[in-house]
Amino acid sequence: NTTKAVLDNILQSMAAEIPRTVNIRQLIKEILDEALALGPLEELLADDEVTEIMVNNWDTIYVERGGKIQLSDSTFTDNDQVVQIIRRILAPLGRRIDESSPLVDARLKDGSRVNAVIPPLAVSGPTLTIRKFPKERLRIEHLIQFGSLTQQMAQFLDICVKSRKNIVISGGTGSGKTTLLNVISSFIPSDERIVTIEDVSELQLPQDHVVRLESRPPNLEGKGAIGIRELVINSLRMRPDRIVVGECRGGEALDMLQAMNTGHDGSLTTLHANSPRDAIARLETMVLMAGMDLPAKAIREQIASAVDIVVQQTRLSDGSRKVMKISEIVGMEGTVVTMQDIFVFEQTGYDHNGKVQGYHRATGTIPKFIQELRKRGIAIDMSIFAT
Repeated sequence: NTTKAVLDNILQSMAAEIPRTVNIRQLIKEILDEALALGPLEELLADDEVTEIMVNNWDTIYVERGGKIQLSDSTFTDNDQVVQIIRRILAPLGRRIDESSPLVDARLKDGSRVNAVIPPLAVSGPTLTIRKFPKERLRIEHLIQFGSLTQQMAQFLDICVKSRKNIVISGGTGSGKTTLLNVISSFIPSDERIVTIEDVSELQLPQDHVVRLESRPPNLEGKGAIGIRELVINSLRMRPDRIVVGECRGGEALDMLQAMNTGHDGSLTTLHANSPRDAIARLETMVLMAGMDLPAKAIREQIASAVDIVVQQTRLSDGSRKVMKISEIVGMEGTVVTMQDIFVFEQTGYDHNGKVQGYHRATGTIPKFIQELRKRGIAIDMSIFAT
């Protein structure tokens, strides 16, 4: 407020020199944003409809609205201003960006995820990508309302989590994997100890007993990096009831599978893949990245006994995000991991606005573990599997 008052006085004393076409209130806002905040990004960050901000260059800023990418009217003054804003974001976090360390991941105070790359890696000038954090934590009701999944699918996922099934959420970039992981994790009973492990902390779990771990990049000398893999290994010594890994993308997949196989059932993670079958192949590749020279059959056996459910999330051509399949891993046949679809999304076409038309349906297949739960006397609403 003091800064604003000083600025008001300065502009009043310069009133004669300021053209009448200039909106003084807007000018004050822009100067304050530039001096104290994140410049032209402030308006985009305040816009609830914008979910992602992509700065390609000082004069090219794209935003994602309602799942569609569009060019924004906002621009920076020059590339130096972009770098200045990136440094302003990083300063409170103790991170840095310069020629020796030209790319960085970070997060804003509200939890929004930030990735920045500067020259020489970014050839056309500094680039900045901000994945905005929703102000309101999404719940399963919201996803049902958006048409991402049905009430029956939500009920099934709730049963899976409560009965401690290991779940992998698979999908492409920006398909909503982390959002779905956040929602599914909220089904974990509140009396269980949860350890979450992420590169950049994004999960917002409603439970009280949550320990949040975040990986650490190397320091100025290139030392001191602590990756997801070390955190997964360490989490096993923290007496977790559940381990939730934000995203598996390397050797930590082996430690995650071993944890799932050795009593830490009910764990959840996400990975990049385009179908449940691809997710199995991707897991196999990531286990090999751990540097263990294991035969393919042994890895597949680990996967088949560790992972129970694969949830496939996809961002469709109209920008909507849907759960395309929920599949159960049944076991092994020879050297192949066998799966069966429990729920699928059937696309029927497009409407006149280009919106994807279709419906979710149960395949009629009853998951193997449901029979086991019923044998133990646990009441299950079997109508959710009706076709």
